[in-house]
Amino acid sequence: MRANFVASEVSSGLRRNLTMTLAVIITVAVSLGLFGASLLVRSQVSTMKDFWYDKVEVSIFLCGKGSDTPSCAGGAVTKEQRDQIKADLESLRPLVQDVYYESSAEAYDRFKEQFKNSPIADNVTKDALPESFRVKLSDPTKYDVVASAFAGRPGIEQVNDQRQILDKFFRLLGGLQAIALAIAILMLVVTVLLIVNTMRVAAFSRRRETGIMRLVGASNFYIQLPFLLEAAFAAGVGALLAIVSVVLMKSVLIDKFLAPQFQFTAFVGWDSVLAIAPIMLITGVGLAGLAAFFTLRKYLRV
Repeated sequence: MRANFVASEVSSGLRRNLTMTLAVIITVAVSLGLFGASLLVRSQVSTMKDFWYDKVEVSIFLCGKGSDTPSCAGGAVTKEQRDQIKADLESLRPLVQDVYYESSAEAYDRFKEQFKNSPIADNVTKDALPESFRVKLSDPTKYDVVASAFAGRPGIEQVNDQRQILDKFFRLLGGLQAIALAIAILMLVVTVLLIVNTMRVAAFSRRRETGIMRLVGASNFYIQLPFLLEAAFAAGVGALLAIVSVVLMKSVLIDKFLAPQFQFTAFVGWDSVLAIAPIMLITGVGLAGLAAFFTLRKYLRV
């Protein structure tokens, strides 16, 4: 009997405030959609970091004929210097995972292949590209160990860490993610305010019924329960719509558009979507429930 009464009250309340309920559903869907998108972007940044940091290399460029750095004052690198550099790199294992030597000719061939459709390829000669060692580290964050050991040594022109370039790119992505998260939080605040207003209107329009229930001895929780369920229902529907939007973002935008176009990097999998969906649902229903609860404590006093 009590369950049937609560269910009928919830159904009646939703019909009475249909416009407000639809507004809550749409606002929750938009705000949680942005919130879920920001979480997906965060997961995408993390996935790209793991993918690219696993592939970054430290490049040790050796002195050539035209090098003008102080460490190249003695001229181009000699065979003895080259062999000693390689031996010293090998001695840093297991930090140094792989060492690959690239001659000027190999660097020139790789450059021509990368820029075969660009006019710049016709303006570069073989002598302009230095020979180098490409070093893959087991832990890319330990770049300073290699840099301190080899930077400035005779025969070495420059030591470059590809991770420095990637860090700038990921800082940019992090900034975009922060902006998306800030907009999502702002929308969630708007959603809470809308739910508060909806509960105030619902409590005012049904003040006679709640007064009668109070007089016959109904508990505070029993009086508030239909209102709480209405807010939770509207927020739950909005959260489900937001989850659908994230699923579409993954299946259409990422899987069918971005992934085929940008095959040089990794994209988030469905496990990330499955992890984000419960967070969105709990956030939406939880915020709605809390907003409704604290609002009703004030406006259902009879």
